[in-house]
Amino acid sequence: MVDTGHLSLHVPEPAVRPGGQPDFSNVKIARAGAVPRPDVDAAAEDIRDLAYSIIRVLNRDGEAVGPWAGLLSDDDLRTGLRHMMTLRAFDARMLMAQRQGKTSFYMQHLGEEAVSCAFRKALNKGDMNFPTYRQAGLLIADDYPMVEMMNQIYSNESDPLRGRQLPIMYSSKDHGFFTISGNLATQYVQAVGWAMASAIKNDSRIAAAWIGDGSTAESDFHSALVFASTYRAPVILNVVNNQWAISTFQGIARGGSGTFAARGLGFGIPALRVDGNDYLAVHSVACWAAERARRNLGPTLIEYVTYRVGAHSTSDDPSAYRPKTESEAWPLGDPVLRLKKHLILRGIWSEERHVQAEAEITDEVIAAQRKAEEHGTMHAGGRPSVRDIFEGVYAEMPPHLRRQRQKAGY
Repeated sequence: MVDTGHLSLHVPEPAVRPGGQPDFSNVKIARAGAVPRPDVDAAAEDIRDLAYSIIRVLNRDGEAVGPWAGLLSDDDLRTGLRHMMTLRAFDARMLMAQRQGKTSFYMQHLGEEAVSCAFRKALNKGDMNFPTYRQAGLLIADDYPMVEMMNQIYSNESDPLRGRQLPIMYSSKDHGFFTISGNLATQYVQAVGWAMASAIKNDSRIAAAWIGDGSTAESDFHSALVFASTYRAPVILNVVNNQWAISTFQGIARGGSGTFAARGLGFGIPALRVDGNDYLAVHSVACWAAERARRNLGPTLIEYVTYRVGAHSTSDDPSAYRPKTESEAWPLGDPVLRLKKHLILRGIWSEERHVQAEAEITDEVIAAQRKAEEHGTMHAGGRPSVRDIFEGVYAEMPPHLRRQRQKAGY
């Protein structure tokens, strides 16, 4: 019997701590256009390499190159840029509103706008997203009214959820946006179950699940992959790898798998990694996965390689766990600026038009904010009725709730 000494536990460490020099040398970036586009019915084992590379369309010069390019028209691209700019302006105003005490909580999308805005354009009416709190671009890109989003954030008298949900946890069945759950990873099992039900009913609608890198450590993530692969559920399994959970770097949740996309391979699920700051690449990969689902070819796991520029939320101080200059060193750039550069190169945009669009969008967001604030904010104006606490829980209100409502004076 060999004495090997005492056991020790491996705890992954980030490449750099606050005060250090940002280091993204571990992010291996493929040349734009270099990753092949497989047939939509390709088997997972035949495209293993796509779980370790990064699909990119836009190169450093702003050109769209390679087999994943060419799906979007000039109008589509201009619209996509405007959606991302709108989400960014919306974020700025709502972050300011939280600092002013008009709402209790807010979460930004800064640096991640391309992921949800581009993905939404690959879906059809009736498809259902099961999002986390950083996919508001799914609503913006589907023309959901900003005033309604703000009413929900303020929990005012016109809040469509009647004050029964945390700020930024939207819900809209008509826009394919399932009610957000603050308990992350539930989105995966819910989406797979919804997709299975759609298939059982011989429907044509597919589902999309959303999760962050940190939440892939939850058991729901793995349970969902078992059912999705076994029953070939018509679902797209999205992992937004923005490098950080709340305050732990992505290596903690990733473990020894190399990439998050690679986890799909163990379940026989085709898996791809895509440049999450490249609007064209995100849209193209989403279309590929959506076609697979619609053709009964089963699920696809997509990892979006991006970076959370801002804090996790208004309750977070990222300077406590990462260098202040880290976002400036992120090698995949800014999704808004990259698409802007591409449009200018195509001759369908200009610096002047961009400045004008920023002003127009800011005016639209401010106008929406003023309209929402007419209905109240957290500390002023109208609020939902206490009666609403008791509504929408049961199809028929049970006697004990009816009695409680009456005691409350409603």
